[in-house]
Amino acid sequence: MAWFGRDKTMQVDAANALPGRSTPLAVPTHHAVLPDRRIRPPFPDGLRTIVVGMGCFWGAERVFWQTPGVYTTAVGYAGGFTENPTYEETCSGLTGHTEAVLVVFDPAQISEEEVLRVFWEGHDPTQGMRQGNDVGTQYRSAVYYADDAQRAAVESTRAAYQEALTASGHGEITTEIAPLGSFYYAEEYHQQYLHKVPNGYCGIGGTGVSCPVGLGA
Repeated sequence: MAWFGRDKTMQVDAANALPGRSTPLAVPTHHAVLPDRRIRPPFPDGLRTIVVGMGCFWGAERVFWQTPGVYTTAVGYAGGFTENPTYEETCSGLTGHTEAVLVVFDPAQISEEEVLRVFWEGHDPTQGMRQGNDVGTQYRSAVYYADDAQRAAVESTRAAYQEALTASGHGEITTEIAPLGSFYYAEEYHQQYLHKVPNGYCGIGGTGVSCPVGLGA
């Protein structure tokens, strides 16, 4: 197959990415942990969304569904080229996507900056195309913003966290920051995986450095 011998940390380009498919993968309508809440639009008026990548999406999603003010979550694939990719295709490194979490939150209960603080502290954003022992472009740190206001919040919190990381002896943040193109929902068994498999692999671990934003919001 085409990906044998390929460097898993090298990002594929559009010309060499897998084509995917026009039909979305089958996923449930509602959240397994919050069964009265949808994981697909439409969502209630006034809610905000952001898509983030923090390594393996199983543990990353749990971090957010446990965060007060977060309305619902889902896992999927974002940042690449392949339409409606499968998990196996994404793990091949030939889609360009990273494992991502859709976070839907209520700004009346939690600020955008506080959501981003959970993101920055929940993983190590300095590791490039990996997260811990998980190596490959699909594990890269990423934030895909919804609009210019959200982009400004991402960039300001990134700058604040970089200062804190540098003061603690850590390296440069490598997080990809880009507008959200498409978020493709992952297969049903991945949705709220650590609720269905409580002792399953998590893989999430931060730097131990606090992000000095969003506190008291």
